[in-house]
Amino acid sequence: MAQPIITGKIGEALRDRRKRMKITLQELARRTDVTPGFLSQMERGLCSPSLSSLLRITQALETTIDEMLSIAPDGHPHLQEGKRPLWGMGDAGRFYEKLGPSFEGATFYPTIVHRPSGHVSEHMKHPGEAFCYLMAGELEYHLGKDVFVMRPGDTIHHDTMIPHHSIVTSAGESVELWVSTLPSKFK
Repeated sequence: MAQPIITGKIGEALRDRRKRMKITLQELARRTDVTPGFLSQMERGLCSPSLSSLLRITQALETTIDEMLSIAPDGHPHLQEGKRPLWGMGDAGRFYEKLGPSFEGATFYPTIVHRPSGHVSEHMKHPGEAFCYLMAGELEYHLGKDVFVMRPGDTIHHDTMIPHHSIVTSAGESVELWVSTLPSKFK
């Protein structure tokens, strides 16, 4: 597998875009349901958002993850193993494999997420739905008041308005196939 494009520059790029659009941190927080403090830390490279939050942030800034990471779209619907764009940010060992071409009008974002042992995801609650197929590793998945132990081959599919987060509990990395709805337009 190719090495991922690791970027610590996405926070800086998002801050620059936010300022060009003359949007305050408070306004961006309102549009994305992410706290102003977290957005500030992300812009300064002190933390990295979940994929779900990053999708909401880029959409609120009228851009895409691909544009922020300078991943050139090829527009082709077929992506071969070993030739998919890989990217990561923040956490060492956490990276993403882009599985879709992100065409105009797409309604979901398919990706494979690689997370190191012990990684705790952001606590989330947002409009939409998510599906995860665990390919490798083990997760403790918190969904509302329920906790599910996930092993390779297990799936979870839920309304993302239910508070959720997960913890990689295996000794090695987790490899997770995610298909999530893209955020709807913010008002």
